[in-house]
Formats: sequence, C-alpha cells, structure tokens
Amino acid sequence: MSRWFAALLLLAVAPLFAQEGPKLKKRGEPTAVPQNVDKDGLPPEEDTSIAVPVYGFNPLQAQKEIRTGNYYFKKGSYRAAAGRFEEATKWNGNEPEAWLRLGEAQEKLKDHKAARAAYTKYLSLAGESKIADEIRKKLEKLK
Repeated sequence: MSRWFAALLLLAVAPLFAQEGPKLKKRGEPTAVPQNVDKDGLPPEEDTSIAVPVYGFNPLQAQKEIRTGNYYFKKGSYRAAAGRFEEATKWNGNEPEAWLRLGEAQEKLKDHKAARAAYTKYLSLAGESKIADEIRKKLEKLK
C-alpha cells in the first residue's frame, strides 16, 4: 500500500518540477535575442580552463602570485616559479619584486634574454634600491 502511495505522490509532484517546453513563436512576434552573447554572437565559454583571463590592476593577486612563485623557486621548480612571477607582473606591472624574481627564475632556466628584460624593467622601477648595483653587474654578465 505504501508503494502505491509513494508512486501517486511522485506522479502528482513531478509536473511541478518539469521544465517548460519550447514556446512557439507567433507570426509577427519579434525573435528574442539572448543577453549573454559576446561580440561574435557566441555564448560565453563555460570551460574556464580554456578561457582567456582578463588582467587588471590587482596588487593583492600580484602578491599572492609572488608568494606562490617564491614557494616554487625554493622548491627548485623554476619554470613554475617563472610562470607565477610572470602572472604577478600582469596583475601589477609596477611591482619591482615581481620583475626581480622573474629575472632570477629566468636566469636559472638559462633564458638570458628574458632575464635581461626582467632585470632591466626592475631597474627602471627600482633603480635606487640597495641591490641595484648587483643587478647591473648581473646584466653585464648576461650580455
């Protein structure tokens, strides 16, 4: 008896949760345009892993990326560290520490051209720092 009762209850409640079917357009009625489309008329990407990130000024995210990059650098994963430092420079391009650490990681990866570029940017941002002379010497060595 209780099975019959449960089945009847399920049949009575099921229409409440059913989705509405497609509505037919009447003649002369304007076609609805979806609100969430991009400039090409495509819906937004659902898979965030392949979506292109949009960077803006976010110093807190830059500091987070630097901390994570420092962890990878100490661990010896220089490629991961360089990626994090590069992310930090995208979030805050005027952060000297991010450029310095990116140069050090690139130097460990033997990418001297990228290391020179990062060190040069560091010197343009913090040319009067305590280690500026040391960085200038590193730049001379990398040429």
